[in-house]
Order: sequence, then C-alpha cells, then structure tokens
Amino acid sequence: MKRKLQENKKKGFTLVELIVVLVILAILAALLIPALTGYIDKAKEKQVIAETRSCVMAAQTYADEKYGVSAGDLAYDEDVKVKNTTVKSQKAITDLADVEGEVTAFNVSDGKVTSLTYQDASNKSCKYESTPTGTTSDGKYDIQN
Repeated sequence: MKRKLQENKKKGFTLVELIVVLVILAILAALLIPALTGYIDKAKEKQVIAETRSCVMAAQTYADEKYGVSAGDLAYDEDVKVKNTTVKSQKAITDLADVEGEVTAFNVSDGKVTSLTYQDASNKSCKYESTPTGTTSDGKYDIQN
C-alpha cells in the first residue's frame, strides 16, 4: 500500500515548477507586446498613406477629365458628374478611390494635383504634396495624428 502512494507522488509537476514556467511566459509576453504594438501602428500609417495615394490618383483622374474637356482645373467642393449624377468633387474622389474616409482639401494646378489632405475613418490624416516636375518621386506623404 505504501508503495502505491509513493508511485503516485512522483507523477506531475510541483507548484514551484509551474510558477516558474508562468513567470517566464509573463516575462516573454511583456517583452513581445510593445514590439507588436509598434508593428500595428506602422501598418495603420501605411494603410492611411495607401488610401491617400488612391485618393490622389482618383483626383488626378477627375482633373485630367476636366482639363481635357474645358482646360480648367478641378476645384474643391465643385460639382462633378458621376454616372449621370452630380456630386461634390471630394465625394466623387473618395467614391472612385473606394475608401471609407474623406478628402478634406485638395489643390489642382495646370491639370495636376499639387496637394491633397485625406482623413480616414479613425481620424488619422495624411497630407500629399507633389514634387516639382522632372523629379522621380511621386510626391511627399506626411501623416498627421
């Protein structure tokens, strides 16, 4: 009978061993979580830049369309025809770019989008400014919180 009790005692982990393992896991988690939040923030910033880039392309499309027809520049808050419906230019841009946020300002000069400000659904905004003609860059994108 005594032999059976001794055999049962040898199985499993002690409380101290379990606590040591949990402490090690907690330390690893504490080191990992700040690194992951940094990656999440960077991903959100890149998403806002990508959405801004889509809006710039959409604005350029409308500017090219208008410039080709009337040799005029697209203006902020101007009426634009989209699928036989008249909408404001910033609404047309976000619809064409297929983004959730809104274009809060943009400028077009000589048929080229020179600046555009986009604000996403989480209130992060990004400002685009074009570079001088002849440079290889497609413009400058600045994130503003």
